[in-house]
Amino acid sequence: MWLGGRLWLPVLGQVCSNLRCLAIARTWSACRRPMAERLSTGAEAASGLGAPAQQNGDAGGAARGEQPPGHPEPGGPGVEPVSEDTKQPSGNGERAPAAALGPAKRKKRRGAVGERVVPPPKKRRAGVSFGDEHFAETSYYFEGGLRKVRPYYFDFRTYCKGRWVGHSLLHVFGTEFRAQPLAYYEAAVRAGRLHLNEEPVQDLSIVLKDNDFLRNTVHRHEPPVTAEPIRLLAENEDVVVVDKPSSIPVHPCGRFRHNTVIFILGKEHQLKELHPLHRLDRLTSGVLMFAKTAAVSERIHEQVRDRQLEKEYVCRVVGEFPTEEVTCKEPILVVSYKVGVCRVDPQGKPCESVFQRLSYNGHSSVVRCRPLTGRTHQIRVHLQFLGHPILNDPIYNSAAWGPSRGRGGHIPKTDEELLRDLVAEHQAKQSLDVLDLCGGDLCPGAPDSTAPSSELSKDCLEEMAASAQKMDGAVEAAPGDLDGVPVTSGKATKIDVVNQETDPLCSECRRVPQDPLPQDLVMFLHALRYKGPDFEYCSPMPAWARDDWQEH
Repeated sequence: MWLGGRLWLPVLGQVCSNLRCLAIARTWSACRRPMAERLSTGAEAASGLGAPAQQNGDAGGAARGEQPPGHPEPGGPGVEPVSEDTKQPSGNGERAPAAALGPAKRKKRRGAVGERVVPPPKKRRAGVSFGDEHFAETSYYFEGGLRKVRPYYFDFRTYCKGRWVGHSLLHVFGTEFRAQPLAYYEAAVRAGRLHLNEEPVQDLSIVLKDNDFLRNTVHRHEPPVTAEPIRLLAENEDVVVVDKPSSIPVHPCGRFRHNTVIFILGKEHQLKELHPLHRLDRLTSGVLMFAKTAAVSERIHEQVRDRQLEKEYVCRVVGEFPTEEVTCKEPILVVSYKVGVCRVDPQGKPCESVFQRLSYNGHSSVVRCRPLTGRTHQIRVHLQFLGHPILNDPIYNSAAWGPSRGRGGHIPKTDEELLRDLVAEHQAKQSLDVLDLCGGDLCPGAPDSTAPSSELSKDCLEEMAASAQKMDGAVEAAPGDLDGVPVTSGKATKIDVVNQETDPLCSECRRVPQDPLPQDLVMFLHALRYKGPDFEYCSPMPAWARDDWQEH
């Protein structure tokens, strides 16, 4: 028997092995069909979601099949549902995958009877550059040494923010959008200027929900900038390098859109789809670099992160700067992002700047600056700390900082008091644009913060709303919607300029702002040279940095 048992052992081992293989085969057969359906559906989704190529080479979230937050459906508009006759029941009785269900089988989100249903958020095309349809929104004209933008209609668009959910539109406008009185928004509703989920708002008491989409049509005015042209310093297949004049922002921000380097290069030099490689403050002039592709942009940004990029600036400062090289390593803290003010503070971020005097004319000094880090307003804040602020710096050479003007970090007031005094000083000079503010940005307690709008009576606003409604009918008849994105692809929006110049609801149309003088738009800080491992670009020395320059 023992010998017979030994003879049967190989046979039993073979039987067990065969049984294991049979079990694996059955399991694979049961899973194969659902897996094939998943793969087929995934391939269809990838094919259907293939968005057009992005203008700057970056694939957006829609092209990658990513879903916006809160999107309830796993598929997109391009996913073709699998028909009933192609679905096969799984071998183990499992239900077919949800992705394979047709529209009749998919559960739909429905609100209660009479409840407003919020559509899912639209997929955004991330990384799309500005194109001809945006550039055609309005035009420039030149007057008194200034570049000006003709007023135009523009749509501000946003999804409902989390803190707005459960609040009415009236509450949101009254607490977060105080540039206009509530009576203005009521008039805008009657004029058809406010839309919620692309439907005209009928009542400001409507309560906002998650994923609500808001569109507010406004009559937009941009501050003037210098008429000095943007000069090209270099251009090749990788980069565009320009000499940026003072007063022009690099890209759209705040009240600036067309009066920016990005838009001017696109409209006047046909240079589009550019990637800024660094930024300069609006009042700073000098070397400004753009990459032509996302790959070049990433390569140079990597060099920046690795500290391989050398930057050199030149400025004119108050008083006699020391002759020896001066290094400042004081940390810098942002006081207000909205107003754009920083100061030296132990709780700030580490910084380092190296300064060397180039000349002194008996009143002011020309100083070469090498920032070894890249903090906001770093050069300006460090020079203020050293007691030699830039001669005509409208922020850091202001009396609002106290008798010592911030020298040594001595500021005898709180941050709130400092901001209040800075705003009050520029409001008195009618130069709030220096702080990238307009009157409506100020808090209600600030003097005359809402005077231009609040002086209007409700009856007057109602008459204006009726007039605006008539005007909007003419505007809406034009091809394309109001933010310059065309309804029919490939055609730029064209709205009669006469219809855009004035608007009965616009408070700025009723003001006669005082234009700045061209010389008031120049700050004595200039980006002189940018150097990397395989490039170096320089701009000419500005006139105010010459040895024979004299103050007027």
